[in-house]
Amino acid sequence: MFDLKSLSKEAVPAALEKAERYRLLNEPGEAESICLDVLRIEPDNQQALVALLLALTDQFEEGVADRVTRARAVLPRLRDAYARAYYAGIICERRAQAQLKQGGPGSGYVAYDSFHAAMSWYEKAEALRPPGNDDALLRWNTCARILMGSPHIQPGPVDRSEPPLE
Repeated sequence: MFDLKSLSKEAVPAALEKAERYRLLNEPGEAESICLDVLRIEPDNQQALVALLLALTDQFEEGVADRVTRARAVLPRLRDAYARAYYAGIICERRAQAQLKQGGPGSGYVAYDSFHAAMSWYEKAEALRPPGNDDALLRWNTCARILMGSPHIQPGPVDRSEPPLE
């Protein structure tokens, strides 16, 4: 329908600053668009990939399904194993937060599973972290505090029924 205009390579640093600013202004759609523009000319730009992933997770409350898939698709493009594990945890944690805000029957069970998955990713990231980087521990502790302080967020009931014999 439209031919998108390309950024110049010289404009990339300023564009990434604008993307971060839009995220801070709670305008993640604009940040996402800027990141996509940067990635059109620098497909391996790690800063743009992380900003894109975060902009997508910022939009989880608006509708989770496609944005979770799109955020997860960014993970293999991250070169660093620590970053892949850490941001996989971020995706799960933010998904859990969005599920809680959306509410509905069973949302506490679903959120519990997402928080638990986030904590598992943060533990993997902890094992890979560079010296002095405790971000994964901070995120793990946040998830743990949420789970400990919210009795409605708990594992779902276990189905112990046996399938009928033929």
